Amino acid sequence: MKNILVLTYWSFKDALIQTYTLPYVEIIRKKIHPDAKIFLLTLEQDFFKMTDQEWEDEKAKYQQHNIFLIRFKYDHFGIKMIFRMCSLLLSLIKLIRKENISTIHSWCMSAGALGYLLSILTNTPLIIDSYEPHAEAMVENGTWEKGSFRFKLLFWLEKKLSRKARSVIALTKGMQSYAKTKYNATFDHYFVKPAMVNLEKFNWTQERYEALRSEKNLTDKIVCIYAGKLGGIYLEEEVFDFFKVAHNHWGDRLKVLLLTNKNKNEVANFIQHKAIPKDCIDTLFVNHKEIQNYFQMADFAINPVKPVPSKRYCTSIKDGEYWAMGLPVVITKNISDDSEIIHDEGIGYVLEELTNEEYKQACKKIDRILEQDMLTLHQNITSIAHQYRSFNIAEEIYEEIYS
Repeated sequence: MKNILVLTYWSFKDALIQTYTLPYVEIIRKKIHPDAKIFLLTLEQDFFKMTDQEWEDEKAKYQQHNIFLIRFKYDHFGIKMIFRMCSLLLSLIKLIRKENISTIHSWCMSAGALGYLLSILTNTPLIIDSYEPHAEAMVENGTWEKGSFRFKLLFWLEKKLSRKARSVIALTKGMQSYAKTKYNATFDHYFVKPAMVNLEKFNWTQERYEALRSEKNLTDKIVCIYAGKLGGIYLEEEVFDFFKVAHNHWGDRLKVLLLTNKNKNEVANFIQHKAIPKDCIDTLFVNHKEIQNYFQMADFAINPVKPVPSKRYCTSIKDGEYWAMGLPVVITKNISDDSEIIHDEGIGYVLEELTNEEYKQACKKIDRILEQDMLTLHQNITSIAHQYRSFNIAEEIYEEIYS
C-alpha cells in the first residue's frame, strides 16, 4: 500500500495546522485508499508546547483514521537547527523506506525545502501545497537581510524545489508568473487553492450576534476585531495608529477585540504611547476553536498585512474567516486577490497608504457599509466566502491529484 508523508513547519496547536493543514489532510484522507497511511510531521515550538497526555490523545484520535502524527522540536535558524535538521532528515528517510511512502506532500516553502531534500535523497515524488514566496517575503518584512546566508540558502532551495515538484498547489494564479521569473520554473500540474474556511464552523446568525453582544455589554458599540500576530509579516505600530484614528472617529462607541499572542505589556505600551483609552482595547489570546464566537460579536475586521510585493502571491486565511462571518474588512493594498475582491465587491476598504487620512476614509467607508440592513449585509459578504473560500475547491484539486 502506498502512503503519504505530509510535511509542515509548524506546531500541532498552531492555527496554521488546525485551520490551514488538518482540514486538507482530512480531504486527502478521503481521496486515497482506506488502508493507505498518512504521516503528518509537525515541529513544536515552546509557545505551543503540548503535555504528553495531550499529544497522546491527539495521536490516538487521528490514528483511528490512519493518520499518524510525528513531532520534532522546532529551532530558529542556526547551528542547533542545522544539526537537528540532519537528525530529522535521517529519521524521515528511514520512515519513507520503512512505510513505503509514495508521495511527499509539503506545506509552504520552508517545509518544501525539507521535502525537496527528502525527494532527492529517496527519489520520492514531491508535491508543494500553499506555494508562495518565503525567502523574499522575509527580506521585505525586515526579518532577514538579502545578503544573509539564510536568505540565499532558502531562495536557492525554493528554485530547486520549484523545478523538482511533480505538482504545485499555489495560493494565487499569479504565482505561476512569479515562479517563471524568479525561479525559471514551469509546471505541468499547477493548481490554485486560496486558504479555505470551514463555512459550517464560521457561520454568523443574528440571534447569536445579539445575544453575545448583550452579554459582553457591546450592544451600542462599533466593534472592530483583529485576530493574528503583530510584527513580522504584519504591521505593528500602524495598527495602533489606525485604532487611534478610529477612536477619534467613533469615540467611546469603539471597542477593539485584539486577539493576539503579542506580549500584553508591549500592547499596553503601544496603547499608552498612542494615547488610546485603556478600556477601548481588549487584548487576549484565544484558542482557534473559540475564535468564531469573538468574530460573531464584531461589526468589522482589519487585516494589517505589510503591503510588500511578495504578499501579492499569498492568501490570508483571516479574510476568508472574516467574510464567512459576514464582516467588512479593512486591508492593505495588493494582498493576494483579496484587496481587489474587497474593493470591487464594496465589502470593506483598501488602504492605499498607511496614513491617518486613509484611516479616516476607512472609518467613513465602514460607516456607510454598516448603514445597510444587517441581514442583507451579512448574506452579501458570506456569499463572497462561499464563492472564493469553499472547501469544494480543495476537494476538486485533491481528487485530481490523488484519484
